[in-house]
Amino acid sequence: MRRMGEPVAGLLLNAAAGVAAWVLLALLAGCAALVPAGGLGLRPLARVRWWTHRLATFQLARAARVLGHAPAEPECDHGRETAWLAVQAVTGPGGALLVGWVLSADAVLWRVQVERSTGLLVVALSVALTAIVVVAAVVVVLLDRLHARLAGLILRPYDTDRVRQLTESRAAAVSTQAAELRRIERDLHDGAQARLVSVRMNLGLARRASDPDQVRALLGEAWESAGQALADLRDLVNGIHPPVLADRGLAGAVEAAALHVPLTVDVDIDLPARPEAPVESAVYFAAAEALTNAAKHSCAQRAWVRLRHSEGVLRLVVGDDGRGGADPRGTGIDGIRRRLSVFDGTLDVRSPAGGPTEFIVEIPCALSSQKISPS
Repeated sequence: MRRMGEPVAGLLLNAAAGVAAWVLLALLAGCAALVPAGGLGLRPLARVRWWTHRLATFQLARAARVLGHAPAEPECDHGRETAWLAVQAVTGPGGALLVGWVLSADAVLWRVQVERSTGLLVVALSVALTAIVVVAAVVVVLLDRLHARLAGLILRPYDTDRVRQLTESRAAAVSTQAAELRRIERDLHDGAQARLVSVRMNLGLARRASDPDQVRALLGEAWESAGQALADLRDLVNGIHPPVLADRGLAGAVEAAALHVPLTVDVDIDLPARPEAPVESAVYFAAAEALTNAAKHSCAQRAWVRLRHSEGVLRLVVGDDGRGGADPRGTGIDGIRRRLSVFDGTLDVRSPAGGPTEFIVEIPCALSSQKISPS
């Protein structure tokens, strides 16, 4: 009985709210009609809107209880609240009338049972009466949930946290891309471009020189500068999208990164296929940054890398047995977070004093390309 009490109370409340919706709609129309007449309807219109907002708040809170959702304050959106009033004005009283119509059939059958109380007829009518009561109870429960869903659909505020998160991740992506372009421009200007200018100057001097020894010296300098320019360009390409990622996939690239740090690194990777290239790049740089931090700052002797894909989530764990105490808001870690936020990824840093330290990266993604075996 207690379980049925709430839907019945909800039916009555929705009917009352429907009547109130008719009144508020009439008042809104009347006040709006008076606004052109010197603004006479502005103050009463604001008051009616306030009452509309209060009623909408009450209905949304009740809808949250019925559906088991977290309570939410509706945004003060007059258009949406007026639309809800129009819906409530029809569905609120309409639901009560529907249940009343079902129960009226029950009353008719009861009267027939009383007036013609023969044995077989009494049994048949009793079964019919019970069925109608059950149907009425089901209708009451369904109507209560329907009203709750309609109120939530119309009045529930948009997922502002998700919108804010997407806005921040987009801004972070734009900022990261701009910083990356500035870095590339700076590296080209200060590195490869300067080396190539030096090559051209040395070749020009060698072209005009008459002393064979001087020519050989100038050509030797040009050769050294050209080699350094190639090394700078190779480092620049590795910083954008390492060729090892394209050649050997994420697994091979992470294993290669582990070989370049002066630590004993235990690598355990199980990927049945490859993620998309941008996701691979983000995870690779996260792993490389974490391993570099372990080698530079943690005083560790051993590190480990675990990479798995399960239930639509790519999970990377990079840990070390160092002294711990890593700052989760450090510049390098913040850069990793910005890279991952573009893909709705997260970075969790666990580094108690005394160690161990673990960087846990999770990115929701699907595996698409076929696996490339490391060679």
